[in-house]
Formats: sequence, structure tokens, C-alpha cells
Amino acid sequence: MTNLKKLSVLAITALLITGISGITAAAGAKPAPSTASLPSTSLTVLVTSLINSVGDDTFSTIDLTTLLATYTSPTPTPLHTLSSAAAIQPASSGSGTSTQHYGPYASGSPDSGTCGNDWATDTYDRHFTIFQNRDDGSLLVVEQFKDGGFVTPAPASDPAQTPNGPSPGACQTSPIPQGTVNDGVTGSFHGYYVIPIPTGVSQTSNSPYCDAAAMSNANCTTTAFIDSHFTPACYIGGSGTCPVTTFFFHYAAGDQQLIAHEWQNASPDRGGNKGDIRSANI
Repeated sequence: MTNLKKLSVLAITALLITGISGITAAAGAKPAPSTASLPSTSLTVLVTSLINSVGDDTFSTIDLTTLLATYTSPTPTPLHTLSSAAAIQPASSGSGTSTQHYGPYASGSPDSGTCGNDWATDTYDRHFTIFQNRDDGSLLVVEQFKDGGFVTPAPASDPAQTPNGPSPGACQTSPIPQGTVNDGVTGSFHGYYVIPIPTGVSQTSNSPYCDAAAMSNANCTTTAFIDSHFTPACYIGGSGTCPVTTFFFHYAAGDQQLIAHEWQNASPDRGGNKGDIRSANI
């Protein structure tokens, strides 16, 4: 996962003022996303249409190969999909978009909340799908986080760990925490990133490894995959020229004496943050 990058109280306040409250800091599965709007290209329009066709939750977990094979847009784009990580689907006449699937890659990390603290320890599988428009060569990556689970608090070794501290949605509407979550709370989650690849960056590896340079799946991160499969490196911990522009995560927990059981952590274009995983109000 990416390095921790915390939001200060002043930064959170600024986000609230600018109307993008609750974008989380860069821990775990959610590096600080770009506040730029998703660029309008043939691939971003296609992916947005795919998301809208099935909904955010289904898009987070569905087999994109199956989805693309059955999807019909108002102006259909012929698609060729594959499930093998190391091969590229051969072009055929009339094909406009191709995809490649990589993963799953077992991963784990701390998870940050809206107050900037790390509130949980996550485990999940990463899946990457690379879309390419064959007409103009443009590229886009969708990263899915499947089979996710969490337990509070964050790892003991994490300097941002807050035992029995602010709940993940505690600062969605205020820079002052509004609730806490107890240690030992467990639940599940899933989500996705949309990462457009800018002009001038090309795919230079089809390695099945998450980290193509190291030929390893250990410590798989978004940075490791993007920056070892594309040249020049453009993700660079989320601060490069191809940051996350659209994201969605849905967390759910059972009863566990919680007063709030579900939290949506999403970019503004996917509905923003809603709910919480909360044990008590402050």
C-alpha cells in the first residue's frame, strides 16, 4: 500500500469549505484521491456507463470480463476481454476497446477515516483491469478491491493507530470528531478506483506479477502495479500524473452494539461519504 499521508485539521476544514468534505487521507486502500474531475474521454465515458449500468456495489465485485461481454451502450463499442494476466487479446476488425485482467493479489493495510486517523486493519484482494482504446491508444485502469474484511483498530505498529478512537465517518460534516468506534469491531468491504492514464504514458509490461520490476506479488500496492507496468511512472504514491479520480468503498458490520453499521467512502461523483461504523456519539 501507499505511504501514510495525513490530513491536518486545517486541511479537513478547507475540504469542508470547498464542498468535498470527508475525502480520506492516504492510508490503506484509499490514497488521497485527486480532486480533479474525471476527464471526459471515450474510456472514462465507457467505464462510467458500465458503473451506472450495474451500480457501484456490483461494479466493485463483478467479473469485468463478463460485464463487458454483456454490456450494450447507447453507441456500442466492440470489446474484447481476457482473463489471463500475461496475454493480450489479439485485435480483430472492428474492435475499438480491449482489456487485460491482472490479479487477484492478496493485500492488507491500515485504513484511514475522515478525521485523518487510521481506524481499522484491512485485508482484501486487488484486481486490475487495463482498458485500451485501439483507435487512439488511450489507456485507463480500474482497480477493484474484492473480498475485503476489516477489524478495529489499525495495526499496533501503525503510528496513526487510534484505539477506541474516531469512527471512520466521524469528521464527514465537522473537523471535530462526532463519534468513536470500539476495538474488536469486524466487518466486510469492497470498492474500486478509476485511474485514467495520461497521454505520453505507455504500457510497457504484461507481467502477471503485481510488481513487474521485482517479479513479485509481495506487498502489492497500486503504486507497485501502475509504476511497474507503465512508463514513465505516473502513479507515484497517488501524487503523480495518473492519480485516482473516481473511487467508491462500502463498509458493513453486523450488530456488535454499533449505533451505525455501514459507511460509504466515495468521491463526490459517486455520492460522497455517507453513514458510519460507530459505537458511540461524542
